[in-house]
Amino acid sequence: MASELRDITSDGCSLFPDGDVKDRKLWCECCFEHDIAYWRGGTEEERKSADAALRDCVLARTKNKALAELMYQGVRMGGQPIFPTWYRWGYGWKYGRGYAPVTQEEQLLVQEKLEAYREKHPQGYCHD
Repeated sequence: MASELRDITSDGCSLFPDGDVKDRKLWCECCFEHDIAYWRGGTEEERKSADAALRDCVLARTKNKALAELMYQGVRMGGQPIFPTWYRWGYGWKYGRGYAPVTQEEQLLVQEKLEAYREKHPQGYCHD
């Protein structure tokens, strides 16, 4: 039986702004997709990939390499699954899961939760 998975939560870029003074949501979508990956969790390699995707998304939206790298380094350090925070890797699961791979049964639960979230929030976190 699959482990219990909490409903999806997102706060955008957590402890970082979602955008700049001209566009307060400029890279919010990047952070939302990153939150989905962190909520789901999985292997260490999947985390590295999620963090790189955040960096690349922010860079594509801002053309600011320093900003993208700052955000990347922040999530690499602060998002480790050992920290008992609301934004740690695998935060959708009970604390202590670490880098456990998501099983096929758990992936079905992930998909159900994603579909339910998207039904309730069709425009996503950044546009609610």
